[in-house]
Amino acid sequence: MSAVRVLLVDDQELMRQGLRKLLEIEDGVEVVGEAADGLAALALVAETRPDVALVDARMPRMDGVELITRLSAEHPSVAAIVLSTFDEDDYIYGALRGGAVGYLLKDCSPDELVAAILRASRGETVLSSPVAARLVAGLRRPPVPGAFPGQELLSARELEVARLVAVGAANREIAARLFITEGTVKNHVSSVLRKLGLRDRTQLALHLSGR
Repeated sequence: MSAVRVLLVDDQELMRQGLRKLLEIEDGVEVVGEAADGLAALALVAETRPDVALVDARMPRMDGVELITRLSAEHPSVAAIVLSTFDEDDYIYGALRGGAVGYLLKDCSPDELVAAILRASRGETVLSSPVAARLVAGLRRPPVPGAFPGQELLSARELEVARLVAVGAANREIAARLFITEGTVKNHVSSVLRKLGLRDRTQLALHLSGR
């Protein structure tokens, strides 16, 4: 299996050097480039062809949220992970809505970082524990009644499933509440994601919560 190709995007050279040294000793990871801001990163993507981009949230010229939004639109094969010292809602929700597959804090362990990179390369969502707790707390607030973009595309059952996903219900809980099978729930979730043009359950919850 080939190594996961990683692009480092951080305006602090010391941080980039530290990350490079940390990742270079990993057999399954290859650092293919570095950039000090979002604009430089976009220019490097076509040349370096990364699988994963580790992106700082705050940078000059183009910050991490804007970069991730651009990457999602222009280079959807690149899995973007925010690696930041900031766990503010604007950055967390902005990055995930923009298409990030993960959000880690810079105090995570080297093992957590490497595991996150490998998981992100497989299409999995990766969140630091404090970020996940903050996100879940926000998403478990009751959804605001009313329409959301694309609601008219959903069937009545799909809408029920979508609203339960938005408050953090697992497939088993949804199946029990609606008296349907877990397989049917999975099919409804897939249909909702496709109709709304969303990537995963996290983006669906953000979409319905208006974040």
